Amino acid sequence: MVDEADLALVVGLGNPGPQYAGNRHNVGFLVVDELAARLGGKFKAHKGGADVVEGRLGGRRAVLAKPRTFMNLSGGPVAGTARFYKIPLPALVVVHDELDLPYGTVRLKLGGGENGHNGLRSITKSLGGKDYYRVRFGVGRPPGRMDPADYVLKDFSGVERKELAFQVDRCADAVEALLGKGLEAAQNEFH
Repeated sequence: MVDEADLALVVGLGNPGPQYAGNRHNVGFLVVDELAARLGGKFKAHKGGADVVEGRLGGRRAVLAKPRTFMNLSGGPVAGTARFYKIPLPALVVVHDELDLPYGTVRLKLGGGENGHNGLRSITKSLGGKDYYRVRFGVGRPPGRMDPADYVLKDFSGVERKELAFQVDRCADAVEALLGKGLEAAQNEFH
């Protein structure tokens, strides 16, 4: 299970504002929104720099958070929220988009590199370590010569949107499995 600590922090990465809501880069927000809906909770502004909702997921207490900064500056709000709730690195789960995985693929891991993901880079720098859990939602590679930064800031395609609710729901299930059953069991179920 995610650390021995009773309380876990689940952070969804994205960019604030309605103009980014349907972007591939905002899939982390979509997943924590789904988890909040399962809790019946509404996000509220928190002094740590993120919007949060508290409840129980996977049989344990959890705080869901969405940083109020742009993706590249996520580290400050994540670190501030983690400090407020006294969350150690191994009790942190970050849900984010992943270019190196086909659309809809979900992969879970502990630690590792940032693969060029500026949100993860900011979090690692602000927390001073990489040993937190990542739930990676595949968005696929950009077509042709499109810049990856432009690609992740575009909305999901029409074909992708048809399956998006299902894929987000499945990724939320993976987060709950990680919290309740641990990394290996969750990987066996979702990989």
